[in-house]
Amino acid sequence: MGIWRGLVVAGLAAVAGFGLRAEAQRLPGGVRPDHYSLVITPDLKDATFTGSETIEVVLDAPSKSITLNAAEIEFVSVQAFVVPDDGVGVATATTTANAKTNAGILRYAQNDKGAGGNDKSSKGIGWSGGEGQSATGQSATVALDEAQEQATFSFARELPAGRVRLAIEYRGILNDKLRGFYLSKTKTRNYGVTQFEATDARRAFPSFDEPALKATFDVSLVVDAGDEVISNMTVVSDRPGPVAGKRTIAFATTPRMSTYLVAWLVGDFKCSKGKADGVAIRACATPDKVKLTRFALDAAKQTLKDYDQYFGIKYPLAKLDLVAIPDFEAGAMENFGCITFRETMLLVDKKNGVLGAKKEVAETVAHEMAHQWFGDLVTPAWWDNLWLNEGFATWMESKEAAREHPTWRFEQDAATAQDRTMNADAGRTTRTIRAQAESPSQIGEMFDGIAYGKAGAVIGMVENYVGEEAFRRGVHEYLAEHSYGNATAEDFWGTMARVSGLPVDAVMRSFVEQPGVPLVHFGGAAGGEIPATQERFFLTAAGKRAVGKDATKSGGWTIPVCFKGAECRLLTPGATALPTSAGAAFFFANAGDKGYYRTEYSAEQIKAIIDRAETGLTVPERIGLLGDRWALMRAGQGTVGEFLDLALAVKADPNAAVLDNVMGKIDAIETRIAMGDDLARLNAVIRLEFGGVYEGLSKGGKHSTEDREDERATLFEALGRAGDPVVLAQAKSVSQMLFAGQKPTDGVGETVSDASVALVVTDGDVAMYESMLRVAETATDPDLKEDALQTLTRFQRPELVTRTLELAVSDAVRSQDSWMLIALLLERRETQDQTWGFVQKHWAEIARRATLNSGARIVEATGAFCTVPRRDEVASFFAAHPVASAERTLAKAVDNINDCIQLRTEQEPELRHWLDVHAGK
Repeated sequence: MGIWRGLVVAGLAAVAGFGLRAEAQRLPGGVRPDHYSLVITPDLKDATFTGSETIEVVLDAPSKSITLNAAEIEFVSVQAFVVPDDGVGVATATTTANAKTNAGILRYAQNDKGAGGNDKSSKGIGWSGGEGQSATGQSATVALDEAQEQATFSFARELPAGRVRLAIEYRGILNDKLRGFYLSKTKTRNYGVTQFEATDARRAFPSFDEPALKATFDVSLVVDAGDEVISNMTVVSDRPGPVAGKRTIAFATTPRMSTYLVAWLVGDFKCSKGKADGVAIRACATPDKVKLTRFALDAAKQTLKDYDQYFGIKYPLAKLDLVAIPDFEAGAMENFGCITFRETMLLVDKKNGVLGAKKEVAETVAHEMAHQWFGDLVTPAWWDNLWLNEGFATWMESKEAAREHPTWRFEQDAATAQDRTMNADAGRTTRTIRAQAESPSQIGEMFDGIAYGKAGAVIGMVENYVGEEAFRRGVHEYLAEHSYGNATAEDFWGTMARVSGLPVDAVMRSFVEQPGVPLVHFGGAAGGEIPATQERFFLTAAGKRAVGKDATKSGGWTIPVCFKGAECRLLTPGATALPTSAGAAFFFANAGDKGYYRTEYSAEQIKAIIDRAETGLTVPERIGLLGDRWALMRAGQGTVGEFLDLALAVKADPNAAVLDNVMGKIDAIETRIAMGDDLARLNAVIRLEFGGVYEGLSKGGKHSTEDREDERATLFEALGRAGDPVVLAQAKSVSQMLFAGQKPTDGVGETVSDASVALVVTDGDVAMYESMLRVAETATDPDLKEDALQTLTRFQRPELVTRTLELAVSDAVRSQDSWMLIALLLERRETQDQTWGFVQKHWAEIARRATLNSGARIVEATGAFCTVPRRDEVASFFAAHPVASAERTLAKAVDNINDCIQLRTEQEPELRHWLDVHAGK
């Protein structure tokens, strides 16, 4: 989907189709849509809408029934017209509502007038007669299958093979679940907006709602005279009526595309405007926030130029709109020509916005615009290949954002993200990149860290293997061959193999069709070869036992192993060595950190690598090295003490991303391994070892200005959590100035100011809480508002934790954000027990406000527990209170708890031993 950045549940689903039940909801086939004409009339006050629709379809064979998708739709009338070669419609059956329902069957009486009066081709020709005869019509039935989200139109007389036009009148609701056609609200008005991916176009118009069933669309909306409408295409007519106070806005016909890419937005949106390569581009928001669209507009203009050149295929539409929506569950959505965004993903102050917010907007814009080619122009035939869409866009977003902003260190962020993804993929509960999904619930669970993170990393590994230009040519050929159509994974990797002349198909198939992460073992080089073997890596021994011995050894990957300073070599299943070439300064087997695999070196090799890490490895390589050593420790192939020795060895690394990775893993040791006195002793070591590094940062030296400020903030917060009295005193002083509306003294930058507030509010009082709550309630900058909401979860006094939880289930917080407050409180050891008690007691209120995916986010957060009683409570509670699209998420959460229990059991004695040596220094 577009992008669930920050919201994606990483690594969900299970090996071999875990939990996949026989609940297929595919349409029966035999009917192919060709064109939709839609006239939608919303009532934003009453939260309802009406629709007048015609669908031109092609029947492969004569039939008495047509089945399509519909959900939360009330049918008023249905007509069918045969369309002969001359395009003139012939009425074959007419149905109108008889207001009678029997066991889900709506029966309709004969209607001579029909519902297709606005259909230009319908001339009222009878079934057997010539032009001018009245339609004889036939009574028909519409059977609704709510579980399957389908409607079947049945006709007494058989429809012939060939073209048929369906004319449908219906009613629907503007729901509050942020899917389909739904209401979004501000303090001043309601908006009518859409979100159709993956299976929710059927809530806005009856449709053949499957990605392979592409068609063209004519969209018109009848809205209040003062409202505007944004849709996929440009406006072709805007006229008053059909009644006083209304206007009808019609849009140009779309190219062939899938139903989930249709969009329309109703309200008083205002836009910044620009143009690139002849394409009109707008960035839009509610009127009070339009001033925050300029950064995104500039990013979109540059990205469109770059993509036109990279893909070798011009952007195919006349315009591109990017629209921020107040209530939006996903990060963003790639509707063709009308991309929609959560406000924090599009809106940022171009001049004064923080770097993190600008990076997020730049990447999100790049991600969604990549989909205009890779996903919209060419679309996977079914959701099992969703990864091809999302993996490509995830990889492309970093590539494009880094090209536009080369000093913003996106390659370091990508290395950190890949490390997290591999950790999730190395659990016992994971899935293959391409996995079966049939029902909407199963399809919803496909939008996870495997589809985004792992697939993106594999695509990046392939580009690194074949070379940038060969990869680009392969992408161009793939898009050119399948434009406006559908494709499969085999189409993509087959084209890439043909263009590059390399076995890309073997590489990608091995990573796409089997789960997990490879671990590559290396030995000492001899005779121009280096011993190299592979196996499936698990974060825990229990995970390996649960999956079974055969799963760790069978199959194997075709892995491009790229040596630093040398070429890439393919490690194939069963191979025991790789050829090497002389010339590299030292041996390192994941150049650029581009490979999706863990590495294990001999004792001599790893010592040489660590000794030269700061000068001999790039920042992404150092991040990858740290990730590998951490993962091996968690798997029992090392000790926590050995990892802490490595952390201290790189504590003075001049790069902020490396230090941030180190401190993040030390924080995990504090929360998941250290208990009681060991936690106090570990904090003492942190103060001793890192205090001097923090003091030295004020002297500059080899650190860049940006790195120095970021490292200072990272160490400032870490030392404060460790109880450093000088840091805590400074944090208190800085926070007092900030809450008083004063600017901190010179030398205290924005990141240190944020760290100060994060430290102080943990023991913040009611007055401080009220101040932060006011910011959350009144801020107009979406990023500031979200930061303030998240800061509320850092207050640890029980009465304030209760206030935050009550706020989360109230109407004062948007449903898109309420889960975030609960999840953050569940993830923090200091607040998770109180939060879990609240969740169980108030589940009915939480479920009432839950959107399609928010319940799964809360389930995921329970994976932060680390005790047997809590594990059993979580499993029991959600078995009794099942959450939609969360079966795999629950399995993953329980596995995470088990992994933490095992990690603590195995490594707590090792930590105590290490502290006995180091805490007394």
